[in-house]
Amino acid sequence: MSNLPACPQCTLENTYPDGSNYVCPDCGFEWPQAGAATEGEVAVGPVKDANGNPLADGDTVILIKDLKVKGSSIVLKKGTKIKAIRLPEGAGDHAVDCKTDQGAFMLKAEFMKKA
Repeated sequence: MSNLPACPQCTLENTYPDGSNYVCPDCGFEWPQAGAATEGEVAVGPVKDANGNPLADGDTVILIKDLKVKGSSIVLKKGTKIKAIRLPEGAGDHAVDCKTDQGAFMLKAEFMKKA
């Protein structure tokens, strides 16, 4: 197991290969085997909104779809403007960290457009 990479999300070394992905049983994170070391640009590439525009820290975005918050009755409405987003590294598919009137959330960039 020493030749398998540690999980990029929780940094634990208890990973295993599953098909074409590595899987971390501790946090449930999956990432591709090919490209984990060779294609670093794809994994760390720019975060793009629904229209393909690159996003950066501090940008203002607008939601393009109603989003139900998992585990609660909160719904983030289409057209909600979110200011001062953050793009933390290693966030996985929920690449945008933001604060709204309903609280702080990690959202997917595909559900927002740059304002």
